[in-house]
Amino acid sequence: MSTTLVRDLLEAGAEGDVALSAPGRDDLSYGALRAHCARLRRQLAARGIGPGDRVAIVLPNGPEMATAFLGVASGLSSAPLNPNYKQSEYAFYLEDLKPKLVIIAAGSDNPVREAAEALGIPVAEARVGADDPAGAFSLWDEEADDSTPAPDDEALVLHTSGTTSRPKVVPLTQANLHASAGNIARTLALTPQDHCLNIMPLFHIHGLIAVVLSSMKAGASVCCTPGFNALKFLDLALEQKPTWYSGVPTMHQAILLRAKRNPDAVKQLNFRFVRSSSASLPPAVFKQLAETFDCPVIEAYGMTEATHQMASNPLGDGRQKPGFVGLPAGPEIRILDQMGQEMPQGEVGEVCIKGANVTPGYENNPKANEESFTDGWFRTGDEGLLDPDGYLKITGRIKEIINRGGEKVSPLEVDDTFMEHPAVQQIVTFALPHKMLGEEVAAAVVLADGAEVTEQELKDYAADKLAAFKIPKRFVFVDEIPKGATGKLQRIGLHEKLGLGEDA
Repeated sequence: MSTTLVRDLLEAGAEGDVALSAPGRDDLSYGALRAHCARLRRQLAARGIGPGDRVAIVLPNGPEMATAFLGVASGLSSAPLNPNYKQSEYAFYLEDLKPKLVIIAAGSDNPVREAAEALGIPVAEARVGADDPAGAFSLWDEEADDSTPAPDDEALVLHTSGTTSRPKVVPLTQANLHASAGNIARTLALTPQDHCLNIMPLFHIHGLIAVVLSSMKAGASVCCTPGFNALKFLDLALEQKPTWYSGVPTMHQAILLRAKRNPDAVKQLNFRFVRSSSASLPPAVFKQLAETFDCPVIEAYGMTEATHQMASNPLGDGRQKPGFVGLPAGPEIRILDQMGQEMPQGEVGEVCIKGANVTPGYENNPKANEESFTDGWFRTGDEGLLDPDGYLKITGRIKEIINRGGEKVSPLEVDDTFMEHPAVQQIVTFALPHKMLGEEVAAAVVLADGAEVTEQELKDYAADKLAAFKIPKRFVFVDEIPKGATGKLQRIGLHEKLGLGEDA
């Protein structure tokens, strides 16, 4: 029997152990989860949908979203989509993906219904019974024998974020998902005693693989929340007693603000670790998290094309390096130059990966595949270096590096410098178009509660910490910095979102 399929990952949990929980719902056991996934595959088979076919899933964050993903991915290809898209966005994604079916919540008025009907794609409602535990639902009554997929059959398909061009379609295989879930479960030393409080959206690789699938691989459990709500986080954590959670830096910052105001609640928590990924974690936030929750902070490095995890800081006291995304944790990692030659240790180049969790290639996009693969190595588009201990440091996204008249500026370096300033709660450094230089350095700043600081004071603060050309010429003070759908801060195009024109 093959051991590289998603359905194999669901076999680890004991029959009666909790697999999924949700606030105000009965728990779903591993036995019930396996039965649900098998039934869902049989229901799809009754309508002629099986391995090689795609099913789009448009459900609110929660247990049904998790079990729909697991059920579909364990037999065919799941295509989770953001439930907050507009009809025109659904039309684009559905036309691109060509799914055989769209699953929505019972009674949902989500605009995906109209978009699917216009394209002739059937829509099915996930019907949840009055006594169903968290995640259990049915599509229809008919069932038929389902087929077993092959390891190289597609299990998950997602689009890249597409900040600068048309989003690319990323197919991920059964073997990709199996490998990545195993990598993450090993990195985090997950056991059946672990319980994760999921705050990540389940239409994104981070929540799907790092939280849900890695937990299933270990026979551990996940609380499927309706999504991230900083005001409810501590109450949910006290109720659910999680051993860990994973989030993006903006989420951690919001949680820290709540924790500062509720020290008694924080004392009752008992996290084994806190995990951060999907964007660089400023060292100042790393330190605050470690001190606040008195546990290791595990920063990891992931992307959709790698089925999430590529590198991770290891567990164990003192083995985490603030500002570094850790050691290779699944695929091989090399730093290559533009010609595909390996860079000497400590020198900056493009982070490239090779391994069982890496996508076989973008769909219907030979140009992108030619640009992204060199001798079997996938080019991530990130700039970085490996230190003498083998830890990876991301110095910036190649497309986000600011070219100020030929002088290259890493926005991450500037961010990290100003995050040490007591008045700065959040900062995003970005490129501002400039008539003479091409690009100038600018920064959007959210001040800490009650703090006051001037643009000149920030410039003076950085004068002995950064070269003069790296110090932002312009600071924009805002109440909130625009974020993407997964909570990631968006650098590219930020000057337009903030209404800033070309600088003289």
